[in-house]
Amino acid sequence: MPDRNSARDFSLKCRNLIENLTYRELVRIPAVLHALGRLGPLLRCGLAGGVLVAAVTLPVVATAGFGAKTGAEAIGKIDSLLPNGQPPQTSYVYAADGKTLITAFYDEARKWVPLEQISPAAQQAMIAAEDSRFFEHNGVDAKGVIRAFVANQVTGEVHQGASTLTMQYVRNMLLTTAENPDDARAATEQTSSRKVREMRMAVELEKKVPKTKILEGYLNIAYFGHRAYGMHAAAQVYFSKLPKDLTVAEGAMLAGLVQAPSTYDPASTDKKTATERRDWVVDRMVQIKYLSPEAGAEIKSKPIALNVGTIPNDCAGVSAEHNDWGFFCDFMHSWWLQQPQFGATRAERENALRRGGYTIISTLDPGVQNMANTSVRSKEDASSSFAHGIVMMEPGTGKVRAMAVNRNYALDQSANGPNTNSAKRAAGIPGSYPNTVVPLLGGGDMSGYQAGSTFKMFTMLAALEQQLPLSTTLYAPGKVTTKYIVEPGGPASCGDKWCPSNASAGMTGAQTMWSGFGKSVNTYFAQLIQSVGAENVVRMAERTGLRWHNDVDREMAQPGRADGWGAFTLGVADTTPLEMAGAYATVAANGVYCAPMAVHSVKDPSGKPVNITPQCNQAVRPDIAQAAADAARCVTGSGAAKGSCGGWSTAPAVAGIVGRPVAGKTGTTDNNRAAWFVGFTPELCAASFFADPDNPFHSVGDWNSQKPIHAVAELLRDTLQGQEVRQFNAPPDLISYGPNGNRGGVLPGAPAKPAAPARR
Repeated sequence: MPDRNSARDFSLKCRNLIENLTYRELVRIPAVLHALGRLGPLLRCGLAGGVLVAAVTLPVVATAGFGAKTGAEAIGKIDSLLPNGQPPQTSYVYAADGKTLITAFYDEARKWVPLEQISPAAQQAMIAAEDSRFFEHNGVDAKGVIRAFVANQVTGEVHQGASTLTMQYVRNMLLTTAENPDDARAATEQTSSRKVREMRMAVELEKKVPKTKILEGYLNIAYFGHRAYGMHAAAQVYFSKLPKDLTVAEGAMLAGLVQAPSTYDPASTDKKTATERRDWVVDRMVQIKYLSPEAGAEIKSKPIALNVGTIPNDCAGVSAEHNDWGFFCDFMHSWWLQQPQFGATRAERENALRRGGYTIISTLDPGVQNMANTSVRSKEDASSSFAHGIVMMEPGTGKVRAMAVNRNYALDQSANGPNTNSAKRAAGIPGSYPNTVVPLLGGGDMSGYQAGSTFKMFTMLAALEQQLPLSTTLYAPGKVTTKYIVEPGGPASCGDKWCPSNASAGMTGAQTMWSGFGKSVNTYFAQLIQSVGAENVVRMAERTGLRWHNDVDREMAQPGRADGWGAFTLGVADTTPLEMAGAYATVAANGVYCAPMAVHSVKDPSGKPVNITPQCNQAVRPDIAQAAADAARCVTGSGAAKGSCGGWSTAPAVAGIVGRPVAGKTGTTDNNRAAWFVGFTPELCAASFFADPDNPFHSVGDWNSQKPIHAVAELLRDTLQGQEVRQFNAPPDLISYGPNGNRGGVLPGAPAKPAAPARR
């Protein structure tokens, strides 16, 4: 029995002999084993009979056919393996500037790049490491098969494989395109039939595809560790650079990873092992004359130098420096899952996002987002249990420019403050501050918040649509009894009727829509909704983008049932800043409602644009929207174009801060549980809120009601700075004053002004 050293020497001699055989001699071996000549020494290598036949006929069988059924199945899959049938790729999400990366979505971090965008040094390193005869064989390297067989048989261990780059590419593509577990197992099973099938497919592939395209495919599909697939991802992860900029040393290190990424990973294991592997690749490059011995020695004399980077994944992967972007990212994700062009179901759309390799240019403006984030955090920091947020949208397109809230978008809530809801606190549920991934601003599955008097806009729009002019005059008492039935003992009830009151005695008196909206007179709008019909108001809210987020609101909004929902005019339904921005943007855009839009453009991996258009419709007539905007100017101190605002309003400082025509509406709920302001110019609309998302009964206090007002005013001012001042369109006289051109009249059934007491 020879010792191990003797066996290795013998194996080396046999390998040298095999290396010197021509391919013509190799493929003739099965037919001429009985001949002597140059084949005699092979027999003396101990490879007699079946062993030699098995070793040398495997590639021959692979190229000659191995059964009609199996061969047909293999050939049928060839087209799906072509490099243009690309594997799963990462989708990248950028800000509106097209340059600022927000995040990426992927199952496998991979971006397909053409061969010319991968440095020649990296290409050569991979060939040297994995398949030095790549440009010589036809997909199967017969010499490599025999060499590996000899080495493994003599030593009794598996030290060498014989897969070419083409065969590895075939295997990886079969695995990544597998549609079920059985296909995935078949792609990697350790059987001779799998190997033969792989060889046959490699040979057929090389008949159809140039070597350079196969190399491109391999370099884009190989796994390099750290969830990095392909050279683009690997260059980013290990060196924070593009693959075209990889050096020889960097390319050699990456090429060395493919055989065993976890073993040779210099970022998480002993660099000694990784260095030895890199140096082995460099030696191979020297042997096949890709490098001079001097250049190879210089590379080997230096340690591996990493510049480890990351490829963010999902919204939680947004960088810590800009974790405020996570809330917009969450909205973008939710928007994507609703778009039918990316799949018939939510699951298909999710799969398209994570595997489709899209380039997504979002609507987020980094500059505006930074201003919005700075504004809300300067008024209420992240340590507060109260959430203060703002959404800015572009009227006429629905494009969301900013979404900011005084929270960090992060999964780790271990250091969060105590929950202000006693039941949740007792259950060990932390508060939502400072870290959360709950979509506090809208676009997800959160219920939202009551928005108070901002809902008066829907009543005014419905009234204008029913040909009640802005001049419609009602006497607004301090408290009014309506026809609406409510539960006795509830808020604003008097017996079983809804009886709302005004916020101050200064609101009592005759009001028009201009003054009633500007002063936010509850009893004026309670009478107005009673006249136009609550169901018409609820339907108007739906037309301008509101959706129902809880069972109570869904029940009350049902056709037929909604007509009894008089309190709707005072904002008792839950909503979100995203929805309210969309609703008021409808008024700013002359009645055109556009669904909130997260994306400016989308391209598939080939660079072909995907059809993305704003989802807009004329929700209300332009003259109605112009009239509503005119009344909303009374709120901000801008003054109406046609009517009197009544001398004072709820947010008179806004016009001075913004410095241009601006409209809007304040909103507070019962017991100051939430405070709101929605403001708009012809160019932009912003909605801001202040509330406790953990406990809706936690009063924000009067002192916080100004924060949303100032947040919106400052953001409109700063975003529009330096831009041309645009004016609102004045409403027509007919919708302002009615057909008689006067100040309108008291609605039927409205309470009359009390008679003055008789003098004695």
